[in-house]
Parts: sequence; C-alpha cells; structure tokens
Amino acid sequence: SERRRGGDPARTAAFDVLREVATSDAYANLVLPPLLRRRGVRGRDAAFATELAYGALRLRGRYDAVVEIAADRPAERIDPPVLDVLRLGAHQLLGMRVPAHAAVSETVALARTVVGAGAAQFVNAVLRRVSTDPLDVWLDRVGAAAGDEIEALAVRHSHPAWVVRALRQALVADGRDPAELAALLEADNTAPAVTLVARPGLADRDEVLASVEGASPGRWSPAAVVLGGGDPHDVVGVERAAVGVQDEGSQLVALALVAASPTVDGERWLDLCAGPGGKTALLGAVAARTSGTVVATEVQPHRARLVEASVAAVPQGVVTVRCADGRTVGSDEPATFDRALVDAPCTGLGALRRRPESRWRRSPADVPELGALQRDLLGSALDAVRPGGLVAYVTCSPHVAETRLVVQDVLRRRPDVEQLDARPAVRAVAGDAIPLGDGPAVQLWPHVHGTDAMFLALLRRTDDDGASTGPDAAGSARTTD
Repeated sequence: SERRRGGDPARTAAFDVLREVATSDAYANLVLPPLLRRRGVRGRDAAFATELAYGALRLRGRYDAVVEIAADRPAERIDPPVLDVLRLGAHQLLGMRVPAHAAVSETVALARTVVGAGAAQFVNAVLRRVSTDPLDVWLDRVGAAAGDEIEALAVRHSHPAWVVRALRQALVADGRDPAELAALLEADNTAPAVTLVARPGLADRDEVLASVEGASPGRWSPAAVVLGGGDPHDVVGVERAAVGVQDEGSQLVALALVAASPTVDGERWLDLCAGPGGKTALLGAVAARTSGTVVATEVQPHRARLVEASVAAVPQGVVTVRCADGRTVGSDEPATFDRALVDAPCTGLGALRRRPESRWRRSPADVPELGALQRDLLGSALDAVRPGGLVAYVTCSPHVAETRLVVQDVLRRRPDVEQLDARPAVRAVAGDAIPLGDGPAVQLWPHVHGTDAMFLALLRRTDDDGASTGPDAAGSARTTD
C-alpha cells in the first residue's frame, strides 16, 4: 500500500505545540487545547495528541540522550525541528503503546511534511535504530554513559541535573530518606489527575461528587474532588467559579492558614501574590462565612484579571483585588491585617508534573534573583500584619534556597517574628494520618502525598521585644539557624 505522504492531524498538532513552546516560550497547556479545537481534533485523537506532546516535552532529556546514541551525534547538532520530530517518535516507541511500525512510519510521514524528504530519511534511520531495543535497555545504556549517580538519575528520569541535586537536598532537609529521590523523579513524570475545589459556602462537595461520574473525594482537603476523566469545565459550578481547578496541596496550605489559630468575626486577610487566584477564592469563600474580608494584590494586570474571575462567586465586598506591588503593602498599610498569605513567585520545581516544559526553562541562576524577591515579599507581609497576626509563607518549590533559607534569613533580621510549627495546622485540615516531616515547616511531596510539592511555613508577628502576643505561643518554634 502507498505510504502516507503527510502527517496525521494528531501528530501534526503535537509537533506544532513543541515548536511553539520552543520558539515562543509558550506553555503547552495554554497552546494545545485551543489548537485542537481550531483543527477539529477530538476524542481519541485529541487524547493521543495530548499524551504525545506532553510526554515528549516532559521526557525530553531522556529522549535526547537516546537519540544521541542512535544518531551518533550530539542533540545540539540536530536541527531543532528535526529533533522535535525525533522526540515525538521516541516517545511513541518508548513511552506509549504504539506499535513500532506505526510509530516509525507515521513519524516519518510527519517529517516529510514539516522538515522535508531529506530530513525524513534521517528520522527514519534514527527511529529504526531506537525501535530495536525496549525502554529498559535504553535506560541502562544512557545511564551507563552518565558521569555520576546524579547525572544518571537525571538522564533516566529526564530532569536537569541541577534540579535532581536540589530535590535530593530538599528531601534531606525534610528528614526524608534520600533513597526516595528516584520515586520523586518518577512522580514528576506521571501526569496528575485533575483536582477540583468545591469552595466552602459556594458549592457542596458531596453534590459535586454525585454529579460527576468517576469522581472521588480528595485524600487530604475536605474541599477536594478528584476527577476520573473528562473536561473539568463541564462540571456544574466551574463556569460560575463556585468550583475551581486547584491542586490539593494548594488547597491544603491555604486552609492551614485559617486553621492555625481560632478566627473571629470580621478579620482582615491579605493575599500578597494572588494571581491566578485559586487560593484567593478559597480564602474568600471561608472569610465570607465569618464576615471577614480579603485584600488580594497582584502586580501583573493580566493576572489581577484572573484573580477577579476566580473570585466571581464569592459574595460581593468580601474580596478586593488590587493591581499593586506586594513589596510595598507592608510600608503602605503597616499592622493592618490579621492574616497574610505569601504565595511567593518561585522556580516552580514542585509542579513539574503539571508543566511539562518548565523543568527545561529554569536554571540555577534564577534562584538568587527569586530569593531576593521572596525575602522582600515575606518582610512586607510581616509588616502588614498586626502584632499577633499570622503569615503563611508558601512556595510551589521544595528548593531549600527558596523555602527554609528564606524563612531563616528573615527571622534573623526580625526579633518581632517567631516561627510556628505548621504541622498541627495541616493536620487540623487533613487529619492526623497525613505523613509530615520533622517540622516546623511542612513540605508536601508528589510521591508521598500525591500533591504538588508545596512548602508551608507559618510565622507570627510578636510585639517589638519578641514576646508572643497571640494564642498558642507555646507551639512556637523560633528558628534562627
């Protein structure tokens, strides 16, 4: 039979997403869905395109190492569009249940269309070489070529080596066995189920569960619903923002701020880095039940608009969204708020399973710049709360330089601040069965909790001489080294 001369719609869509990510710094989760809709790719073809694009992006490091051996040349010497085609072919051969003959022939057909007949011959030769051995053989081969154990783990599990080192350090800092590193890396490579939040007072979780076939309760958050499949935007309540898409770890750290001490009616809360608004909406829903209010600041206008959309179902007047720099709130409104959430900008190393391209965009050079911003934001939040007020410092990264070291540095300069043990607050939300580290901070893990790797530190502002003015002072854990 005559060979296909051009790529099929699903593979072509996946290739176009990889090129858009590479050339425009786009995010796959923002590019792929509208592209599929425009081209009329639906059902099984859409699912195939999604798995193909996300898998090739997530496992790029692994496949580049395989391609280098099969092609007998460094990946950087292969034309980028051709390399993207090879990544797609390698994922079909080594990461999907696609018969080898179909993976090779269909990818070569795609190559003819997008990179030309000459390059297609090269793609054919390389993929035929890849198809001769199964994944475990290739993993042993690329691991043996690595320089040390960390580099071997990095290439086998498709993470930059500096990220692997940072994750190992974070495990140790949390009192965990560094032997868990391989399981953590593997969890990063497993696409998570979609998790919803039924915002308290705005939606009933049991009703959401009953309305969605295959849905199940979250493991830790009392507001979480885990979808078994389908489009989350089809769930009743999502369109009007009573229900939202939100990782369970993100829900847990926001609710822990509320659970850290008894609330009283009329409290004023601050969300210092609010975009895109998931935590703001959850805090707003909770605050509305006690006549409280939330001020949400976001420095980027487009993200401030996302916050406004997220809180659309919260009763009017509860949440005020401001487009402002969070670093100035403490000086502009000192000692004004009862609680503050600092969901600080970070490297995002805790959400690598959700953002397949992000691991390749960050570098060690990003950490110091982000660290300075994180310290400034945390200091501003501490200035903004009254004596006795609570601040939750949160990152979606377990990197020690973005988590524990930031908190320790701020505490060294602030005799009016003490660190609390965050574990009782988390257990008050999630239950006593949740496994937590040595404290006083809480670090969640994809391979342990099934959540993003969220970090939470709870700080309380004291009076100026360092004496605690809030309840539960005996639970404080002053950490200065």
